[in-house]
Amino acid sequence: MHIFFTSDIIKNTYTLSQEESKHCIKVLRLKIGNKIQLINGNGKLFICEIIDANPKKCSVKIIETIKKENRKKYKFYIAVAPTKNNNRYDFFLEKATEIGVDKIIPFISNFSERKIIKPERLEKIIISATKQSKAFFKPFFNELISFEQIINSNFIGEKYIAHCYNTNTKKHIKKVYNKGKDVLILIGPEGDFSKEEVQQAVLKGFIEISISDARLRTETAGIVACQIIDFINT
Repeated sequence: MHIFFTSDIIKNTYTLSQEESKHCIKVLRLKIGNKIQLINGNGKLFICEIIDANPKKCSVKIIETIKKENRKKYKFYIAVAPTKNNNRYDFFLEKATEIGVDKIIPFISNFSERKIIKPERLEKIIISATKQSKAFFKPFFNELISFEQIINSNFIGEKYIAHCYNTNTKKHIKKVYNKGKDVLILIGPEGDFSKEEVQQAVLKGFIEISISDARLRTETAGIVACQIIDFINT
């Protein structure tokens, strides 16, 4: 059954957006009476039947609502600096969504090579990954902010900064993260964080960590971090 995304269903009937209507009717060639699924990214999945196969405003009626009461028992926020290559960041967003993070935060730090993003395009990638993975919850995609804003945020939980410097205080994330705890992980750009940034983060309560014994690309480090947290909490 084909899956579509909507965030604003409030009645027993619903009209798909023009883009989704075109895909449903023109591309997939679905007709009146065909069934589709809608997800709202906030814990609900709707089984629907097409009642108007208009390629500009396809209407459906809701037959069944499936609700998932809660996300996970913990909150997982990951902040990853946008990569120079757009495709690499797109890949990270897709995989982080599939794994099931709660919030993705793009940020700019001292060595960032990309300082402008197109949030509408990136939001579409997250929505597509949400549909593909049939996830009940869609990650919240934060606006682009500065490194200073992140380390000064009021996040309550375990806070980690991953970097490539050799320090006596840095440990692998598996050895320091406590299962079930809310967590925020910072992953820097291709040039890593500056030493000054690491020091600033530590002063703000962040713990220095490594993600792997290997030197990972930014997007790979983000995905591996997501997978480790998910695995520990499984």
